[in-house]
Amino acid sequence: MNWLTNFVRPKIQALIRRPEIPDNLWMKCPGCEHMLFHRDLLENLSVCHHCQHHLRIGIKERFELLFDDKKYTEVEVPKVTSDPLKFKDSKKYTDRLKDYRQKTDREDSVTVAYGHIGGQIAVIAAFNFSFMGGSMGMAAGQALLKASDLAVKTNSPLIVVTASGGARMQEGILSLMQMPRTIIAVEKVKEAGLPYITLLTDPTTGGVSASFAMLGDIAISEPGAIIGFAGARVIEETIRQKLPEGFQKAEYLLEHGMIDMVVHRHKLRETFINLLQMLSPQKRAASAGYVA
Repeated sequence: MNWLTNFVRPKIQALIRRPEIPDNLWMKCPGCEHMLFHRDLLENLSVCHHCQHHLRIGIKERFELLFDDKKYTEVEVPKVTSDPLKFKDSKKYTDRLKDYRQKTDREDSVTVAYGHIGGQIAVIAAFNFSFMGGSMGMAAGQALLKASDLAVKTNSPLIVVTASGGARMQEGILSLMQMPRTIIAVEKVKEAGLPYITLLTDPTTGGVSASFAMLGDIAISEPGAIIGFAGARVIEETIRQKLPEGFQKAEYLLEHGMIDMVVHRHKLRETFINLLQMLSPQKRAASAGYVA
């Protein structure tokens, strides 16, 4: 009986049982609701091949998209106080940070890296929406200051890629203080006569859009990205009027002069190469051997 139970039955069940299919092989497009196979989606840079909706991508994918040969060096950002206000909502802020750090394998919402774009060295500070909605706290402000200092030190352009819900409420007034801090960081780059370019991705809102995100010498956005300060519903309730169709979308902002370009993800790298050649045509030979 043991032989039948332990050997024969598992063999029979293995023949008739349907193999388990991982639940992450397919994804529904938020735009057209077509089902997208994960491998096809990755090959298309996370852009829906039916409606061209741009899905969010991670830090690694963003850096590999922009830097030459997908090669870059991440820069260590000075540590800040993890929980300055001893904040607790549904859970402790320290526990929340720990969970997101394990989930994303990142210290905070902003990562700084440098490498070559079209043969020219450039510094990129990129927001990670998967880390607490890309919220801007003290660590994000510190990262942007580091990126600014690195750009000035290496005589390189600074590119900031935003994807954020705004300031981080768990750090209270300290998170709002990052708005002037990041503006100071941008001014350092501009005073040095270096290009500062922003790439606004979905979403760019709150204190991020109200500070450094809208100060780029050239402001670029991906198609369909939501860009604004307050949410559309909040604005409608405040002004008691119906907002125009597509309000706060990249295309609407381009039409009304708030941003300079809306560029498909497939053409982003080519666009950045052309812009850097126009804005900083001389090679940065002196900075090529820099190590942070």
